[in-house]
Amino acid sequence: MDFIVCVKQVPDPEAPPASFKVDPAANKVVPPPGVPPVISTFDEIAVEAALRLKDAHGGKITVLSLGNNLVRDVVKKPLAMGADELVLLEDPAYEDGDSWSTAYALSMAIKKIGAYDIIFCGRQAADWDAGQVGVGIAELLGIPTVTLAKKVETSDGKVRVERVVADGYEVVEIPTPCLITVTNELGEPRYAPLKGIMKAAKIQPTIWKPGDIGVDTAQVGAAGRRAKLVKLFQPVKEGKCEIIEGENVADAAVNLAKRLREAKVI
Repeated sequence: MDFIVCVKQVPDPEAPPASFKVDPAANKVVPPPGVPPVISTFDEIAVEAALRLKDAHGGKITVLSLGNNLVRDVVKKPLAMGADELVLLEDPAYEDGDSWSTAYALSMAIKKIGAYDIIFCGRQAADWDAGQVGVGIAELLGIPTVTLAKKVETSDGKVRVERVVADGYEVVEIPTPCLITVTNELGEPRYAPLKGIMKAAKIQPTIWKPGDIGVDTAQVGAAGRRAKLVKLFQPVKEGKCEIIEGENVADAAVNLAKRLREAKVI
């Protein structure tokens, strides 16, 4: 079987919150200084889902990522885990896109890659948490999709997916080719062994510019956005403490209840 996994390089979500800054004038997040980026958490799990199927049925895994100035040690991690090929959509034109322009560029790259059985994406990216790109790719390619997969199995050309819902999970069966977004209930992604890291270091990624996938620069990145980001800011958290007193504990409790009623808490 042939698999494609879409992954995204993001600021490390485990970095201290105080290290994240926002440029309100440009509506951009300023990368934390000294903190290297990582592969989005759910995307690593998507790689794991593809690797499990490859272990069971054989095949090839092509990893696809979009951005500019991508850190090679970061985007090569899926190769170290066991993926076979890496395709990078890397160009300044891809920067600052929205869910639409990102999904469009990735879908055009997937058409160029050619034959595939399953496309895997994380359920959402660890930076914006929109969860729209995966289903957008499926819509643009005209293939069925299942979201929030916790288990994926294949047999007789069909894919059986256990999909997480609010009170448990449901079982869905779809034909190939298809797209599946993976959630963390699938389990922890495997560690990259030393042998895999050494092998990944020798693999050179294929790099495609907008023209290589048959799109104009006006259709991707910031130029291709269909959503306008009006304001990006860090919320200001304020706390107030009021001491409720009384002649004794019972009197203080009564005063507390009165104060909570005034505040319409109770």
